[in-house]
Amino acid sequence: MCGILGVVNKNKNIDREWVRQGAKLLSHRGPDQYSEWFSDDNYVGFAHRRLSIIDLSELGKQPMKFDNDNLVIIFNGEIYNYLEIKAELIENGYRFSSTSDTEVLLAGYHHWGTDVLNKLNGMFSFAIYDKRKSYIFFARDRVGEKPFFYCEQNGELRFASELKALIIDKAVPRIIDHQSLDCFLSMGFVPNNKCILKGFNKLPAGHAMKFEVNSGRITTWKYWDLPPEFESNSNFNFYQEEKFVDKIDDLLRDSVKRQLIADVPVGILLSGGVDSSLITAMAAQNGSQIKTFTVSMRGYNKYDESPHARLISNHFNTEHFELVADKTSVDLLPILIEQFDEPLVDSSMFPTYLVSQLVSQHCTVALGGDGADELFGGYNHYSKLIKAHNLLRWIPLRLRREVYSSLKGFLPFQYRNYKVDDLLSCDFTNSLPQVAKYFDNRTRENILVGQKLNSNISDDIFESMLKPTTSILQRATRFDFSSYLCEDILVKVDRTSMLNSLEIRAPFLDFRIIEFAFSKLPDSLRATSTNRKVLLKLLAKKILPKEFNLSRKQGFSIPLDEWLKSGDFRDFFWTILTDSNSMFNPHTIKRLFDEHDMGVKNGERLFALVQLQLWVNKYNVSF
Repeated sequence: MCGILGVVNKNKNIDREWVRQGAKLLSHRGPDQYSEWFSDDNYVGFAHRRLSIIDLSELGKQPMKFDNDNLVIIFNGEIYNYLEIKAELIENGYRFSSTSDTEVLLAGYHHWGTDVLNKLNGMFSFAIYDKRKSYIFFARDRVGEKPFFYCEQNGELRFASELKALIIDKAVPRIIDHQSLDCFLSMGFVPNNKCILKGFNKLPAGHAMKFEVNSGRITTWKYWDLPPEFESNSNFNFYQEEKFVDKIDDLLRDSVKRQLIADVPVGILLSGGVDSSLITAMAAQNGSQIKTFTVSMRGYNKYDESPHARLISNHFNTEHFELVADKTSVDLLPILIEQFDEPLVDSSMFPTYLVSQLVSQHCTVALGGDGADELFGGYNHYSKLIKAHNLLRWIPLRLRREVYSSLKGFLPFQYRNYKVDDLLSCDFTNSLPQVAKYFDNRTRENILVGQKLNSNISDDIFESMLKPTTSILQRATRFDFSSYLCEDILVKVDRTSMLNSLEIRAPFLDFRIIEFAFSKLPDSLRATSTNRKVLLKLLAKKILPKEFNLSRKQGFSIPLDEWLKSGDFRDFFWTILTDSNSMFNPHTIKRLFDEHDMGVKNGERLFALVQLQLWVNKYNVSF
């Protein structure tokens, strides 16, 4: 895992000081080594911060050159099948001086060109300068585990692993993008290629890009997408279920085995749930002594996973480490805001940071269970959507809306909200209700002081992200896979782990498992109206201890709603949001706090606004 930064300037006028200053802001991503390279003609400049994982020698350092210096690469991530690719390249006459996956990637590009992307099994973002073809080739992994920000202006392209490295140049304007802001307030994140700052972009997951040095022309294309949905959702008998269980067993076991490869110590993030417990089981059965790590919230039994994690640790004889967090300090929030390039509505960044901090004291690499919920139907709302679809699809939309409108005034306060409205107004044949909408359209339009947002933007983007499927479960899981997983979960994991110079890997996100889950697995083995993560639970029965509770759904999280009733968190949030410099309408802020006191769980909404305000203050962003 590393931090990358670079610039391409067709006018041969690279600001080398910006390169060095920007790279300093990425030091947490790569504390082991810093290197830079500039082309002789001053067209191209690359900088690299290295976190040494595979081939710890000088031979593995970057920027790395190949083919008589005609190819130069900077690379962030890991290629899990690099040994197979290396063997194939050796058969084709290639010779290698290092044992790194970086050299294999570079040789693979030399041999297959941009088609090398179809060979890769891993997480990555990289840039390859091809001197002979006079372009830079960029790519980001299929799921978006590794970040890639860029901006282009006047024939110059700048890119980096983190946005903060790009905006260190004071000449670069920091103006908020109103479309992205509306998406953040609605969805909790900024989706796709959009960026919270105007003039900046993200390279989307599964995409590649070329920048032609001489002309400044940019070409972007999608090299991978989810496969077609499973065509038949008929019921399956026990024998067929066993075949599916054996298949996911083989795929996950192989993925874990590949991702345990490293020249540094490797651990497991063990939350105590099904996903991380399966990974722990397979890692332990791989033959080596495994370290496992968890966080427990003392005094909040609902959020304390330590007994379940201990059960798995004892059963598989792991070396177990447990962090007891009495209460997360609110002082940690400004630190996390500085690290997160775009605000993110996910308070579980706190425990994710804390467990990353714990793991980094013992390991440089850790495996986690991310992705299993999206692939195998683990979230509660999947069962709720299936129930709602089965019940409401026969009732005309107009009738649903009229009934809700007439009954709304008689409903208990906590049910008079836009989520119920979205549910009853949804066309389940082609769309989805926005189950995770944080602020409704009217609130978003009027939430800022002195400005009015166009609240139709995020709704239109939401609809454009939905894929046409015959199954409501396929539609929901595909949306969460391409949006929530990529723009929330993986961002949270990357930023919090990298702040601790820790690489976190996700065995469930092996592309073979992804394609199996979406294209080969019937809905009945993913989620139903009464059960979730069906196939993984069948696998868990096969390899986890009998005492393990399969019905639980809990990851690393904090009791934010309780903390916001009184105390340090309440005081801090109130102070930030009611300050004279606050960008938010004071009436909206008061209403949110009043509702929270009345029992409406507004913790994540208030967290969203505090994050945004702190981020604007930190980076001096204007509107």
